[in-house]
Amino acid sequence: MKIKVCGLREPENIKAVAALKPDYMGFICYGRSPRFIDALSADALATIPSTIHKTGVFVNETVDNINLLIDKYGFDTVQLHGDESPEFCSTFKNKVKIIKAFGVDNDFDFGKLNNYANNVDYFMFDTKTSGYGGSGKIFNWDILNKYTLDLPFFLSGGISLDNLDEIKKISHPQLYAVDLNSRFETEPGVKNIEKLEKAFDIIKKQNIKDEIRS
Repeated sequence: MKIKVCGLREPENIKAVAALKPDYMGFICYGRSPRFIDALSADALATIPSTIHKTGVFVNETVDNINLLIDKYGFDTVQLHGDESPEFCSTFKNKVKIIKAFGVDNDFDFGKLNNYANNVDYFMFDTKTSGYGGSGKIFNWDILNKYTLDLPFFLSGGISLDNLDEIKKISHPQLYAVDLNSRFETEPGVKNIEKLEKAFDIIKKQNIKDEIRS
């Protein structure tokens, strides 16, 4: 299982998280988020190893602005967390990897994903709220059994040290990564390195067990 740490914005904290070697690091390019990177210098991301996917997170942004920030920060992945259409998502297909996020509740219609399947590389399932993510709340993970497409997905929404063991019980073959954000912070946009170290240890030990079983 891959690890994504999202919502980073402070240069020293970015360095500290990069040293943990997550698979993805997410930077929120959405002005209404408390984790908005705002005028963060591109230099703050320049030293992130190429083995870590630098991910720009956008909500209903324009194509021009997304392309501008891809070039500025060197993003190789974009996470589209708003109401973007399949056609909009496909705009970036030959430039970066695309994660399309959806807010999920018990009434979520997984059928709506069919039109996205050929236009994105991954889905992300987050907890449905009145906003766009960052709620720190989990949804009913049992509903993931209704997802039948072959596209891998990220699991987001309220993941913490308290429920990582529950994620081990999710047997869905397309579960690709976990997204660690608000439950691993000392304040919005600043990650608690000690908590992340514990989470990485739990996840990596589980990965080793899975490899042995396979």
